[in-house]
Amino acid sequence: MDPPSADARRFAPATERNREPILAILDTVLPPSGTVLEISSGTGEHAVFFAPRLQRLRWQPSELDPLLRDSILAWMRLFPAQNLLPPLDLDVRRSPWPIKMPDQKGQSLAEAITAIVNINMIHIAPWEACQALFSGAERVLPDGGIVYLYGPYKCRDYPTAASNLAFDQSLRDRNSAWGLRDLETVVALAQAHHLKLHQVIEMPANNLSVIFQNRIFQNRIFQKRDSLNKSNVLSYVSRF
Repeated sequence: MDPPSADARRFAPATERNREPILAILDTVLPPSGTVLEISSGTGEHAVFFAPRLQRLRWQPSELDPLLRDSILAWMRLFPAQNLLPPLDLDVRRSPWPIKMPDQKGQSLAEAITAIVNINMIHIAPWEACQALFSGAERVLPDGGIVYLYGPYKCRDYPTAASNLAFDQSLRDRNSAWGLRDLETVVALAQAHHLKLHQVIEMPANNLSVIFQNRIFQNRIFQKRDSLNKSNVLSYVSRF
């Protein structure tokens, strides 16, 4: 992450490279309405890019680091969007999360959390953060709600790129609790929280989009799935 600008904005160089490919997937798999809760929004660059391009949804960023929340607000001042909400102070490991639940009075349909987006977090956080992410998702999402994860993974049935192996080692050298996660382990954890794996999609720079649906009660949220590029959808999903 680059140093902050004079107005508190921070910059993650990877954002400009990955935001378009991520948006293409999000536009296809996110539900038609409701609120997207972005967990660990970082600098806020993704939030200000996605929200105005996904007008059918409200975008709720969140971040534990107060300096990064300041960065999100600074980006929002520069690129305001009516459907983009101020960032929440949210520690994924602390329950309950500071959001309205469906049974609370005064919550409109648009305020309901119908999807959770988490980009580049679980490999630079302790495993407990990933566990808490899925536990919270099970708690707050309705039947059919979506969890979208993006980042690098290790996969037992696919060779790990040399660059990812080097990245994994560099993370572990910085913090022994960090490192690339085994996709199979993440999927098993999600399933323990009634989140069914829907798709694994290869992304640029050896990253993956991993998409889950809560309780898989109905499939209408994926009505646009045929528009996805089938050439980069891994056959991995068929094993689950």
